[in-house]
Amino acid sequence: MTKKSLLTRTILVAGIFLLVASGFDAALAAAPVSGAAPVARVLMVDLRRVMALSKVGQDIQKQVADLKHQAQAELSGEGQALQRDRAALEQQAAILAPDVKARKARDFDARVAAFQKKLQQRGGLIQGGVLKAQQQVEQALGPVLQGIMQERRATVLLDRSAVLLAPNAIDVTGDVIRRLDMKMPTAKVVLTPLPQGVAQQQAAEEQ
Repeated sequence: MTKKSLLTRTILVAGIFLLVASGFDAALAAAPVSGAAPVARVLMVDLRRVMALSKVGQDIQKQVADLKHQAQAELSGEGQALQRDRAALEQQAAILAPDVKARKARDFDARVAAFQKKLQQRGGLIQGGVLKAQQQVEQALGPVLQGIMQERRATVLLDRSAVLLAPNAIDVTGDVIRRLDMKMPTAKVVLTPLPQGVAQQQAAEEQ
């Protein structure tokens, strides 16, 4: 998993469990106080599988693939032109005057930098769209998890990726996927700028 996908996943997981925790705190506040300590009933969900296997998760993946293919089709011509110009510049290198060669090299490097920036901007828009769609999934998934916890009288809900050992935990991933499929089978991925904080962190990681 890349740092970018890990960052997006961390944001999604944190948001979901904040929603679940808010509902669970209210249930605890309303519960009667007794002398005996409550018995923990632990549930576990694999959010990675939920996003990979649910209808909405697969819908998001397909839209992302389509957006990448669209970007490739739109920008491939410019990329191929740069490759041809690089080859021509290398062929002319031996016969160009030093100052002309240096100027052409600077101009070409500027074009390459502009093209790379264009690629990064399109990639950022796709990532921003994915993040926004995942936030919509988060809003739908929170009540699903809360409902399952209440039905099973659970006291703890864990993400499998954060668990080293939990032999008594009950895996409810399949139930979560089924309920999410019924509640939210699709989510539109729209090109969206990344939030400033996320964009800045990614820029810092790439340096």
